[in-house]
Amino acid sequence: MGGGVTDGVTHEGAGTVRNGVQSIDRAVTILRCFDARRPTLGISEIARATGLSTTTTHRLLAAMQANHLVRQTTDRRYGLGPLLVQLARSGALPTTLRDVARPVMTALRDEVDETVGLHELLPSGERVVVDQVESHHELRRTYTDIGVPIALPLGAPGKAILSVLPRDVQERCLAGPIEAVTPRTVTDPAALRAELVRSRARGWAGSNAERTSGIRAVAAPVFDHSGTVVGALGVSVPAVRMDDARAEELGRRVARAAWQVSEGLGAATAAVEAAVEQAGGR
Repeated sequence: MGGGVTDGVTHEGAGTVRNGVQSIDRAVTILRCFDARRPTLGISEIARATGLSTTTTHRLLAAMQANHLVRQTTDRRYGLGPLLVQLARSGALPTTLRDVARPVMTALRDEVDETVGLHELLPSGERVVVDQVESHHELRRTYTDIGVPIALPLGAPGKAILSVLPRDVQERCLAGPIEAVTPRTVTDPAALRAELVRSRARGWAGSNAERTSGIRAVAAPVFDHSGTVVGALGVSVPAVRMDDARAEELGRRVARAAWQVSEGLGAATAAVEAAVEQAGGR
């Protein structure tokens, strides 16, 4: 007779499903071994890096090679396969910050009906607004300074970025005079340091009329495949529509949305956690 059913899964098929999922997990673990410093690896190196036996590693690599996920070099080492390159270059995978973020921004705007902004970190150590999806409210935030460099200590997006930059970069940003662009701009370095600690701990930063009078904002950092912060995703709201409780709620939502963008750029949890830990000076 057929196997019994528990939670809608037959006992006969459960082992096959588990084995299939385990194989996928192991294949992904193998793919994560390759990077710019290690473009090719031998079987023994992969086995040590993953904790898998040499036999299991060999079996998985054979299956992955058959599916073009890895390739074998002339010296019998392995590298990433042509299928990954084809997918990356086909246009099926968005590669720029703006392309990855746009659908996430639109979904977040539709969810909270407030203006969502995308902010990119510049090589100069400033940030710039590169895109926005506006709220449907008549009274709403509209960015009119897209493309204009903004100092990182000013506003929630800048503080979200600054909070996860290396400690020496943070100190350089806080060492110079901070211009008070509104009566509520935080210019005290000690106060800003305390805010950066809170932002790192909860995953998002907030501001209340600190860069634009009458506007309250929350923002979370966005990371790339190397775990490096490249920008921030923010929700910007007329202050009359956002009290402390709503700021907390939107802060958590924007943090989840920012992580979606980070994953779209190839970010992995371990690399990001290492970068955040370094930013905290640990």
